[in-house]
Amino acid sequence: MIQPADPSTRRVSGAVFGALALADTLLTAAPHRWQRARLVTKPLLMPALAARSASGPGLLGAQAFSWGGDLALLGKGRGPFLAGVASFFAAHVSYIAVFRSRSSEPVLATPGRRRFLATGGVLASGMALAAAREDRALGVPVGVYGVALATMVASAATIDPDRGRDRVLRGAVLFLVSDVVLGVRDFLVGEEGAAARALEGVVMGTYTAGQWCLADGLGRG
Repeated sequence: MIQPADPSTRRVSGAVFGALALADTLLTAAPHRWQRARLVTKPLLMPALAARSASGPGLLGAQAFSWGGDLALLGKGRGPFLAGVASFFAAHVSYIAVFRSRSSEPVLATPGRRRFLATGGVLASGMALAAAREDRALGVPVGVYGVALATMVASAATIDPDRGRDRVLRGAVLFLVSDVVLGVRDFLVGEEGAAARALEGVVMGTYTAGQWCLADGLGRG
């Protein structure tokens, strides 16, 4: 069972998370020497959000795996990237478990969700092919991750309306947008240049907003 944090903790931790999220997003567009500050801002994001939101093994597990993904993606190269993919995959599995505990209907109960999952599978395959062009070892992990991400969004849509569905679904969609933009940057645009930094800003802005909405919805429902 998820227990909300006390009001004073919510206020302070929420303010800290907001400041860190804004700072980290702005730092993505800063000169390279300033981006070292992200070694401080990014690792503190999920602990601040966890302190604000609630306590409960499912939600805290998802936030802990997300934190692990944040740390991994501070690195460069195949190893850190795959570690980040694995950690965020585990985060999505944890979120799905929490969402299903708040739902009274199957994920595939509606044509809309079935179409969404089919479309998500196609998009995941496309991103996997783009990843494999960069590094063949990335193709399958990226594809599997994409399917898990689409399933997480579809599962958010099944939450009962009185148990935080609107906020949680908003957060899941923002998470999806963040990862799609991240894939475009990594596999189509590249990681260098002004365009890449701008896209990274979009990635972090939508990611932090998505995590906030997820935690807020699950803490209220």
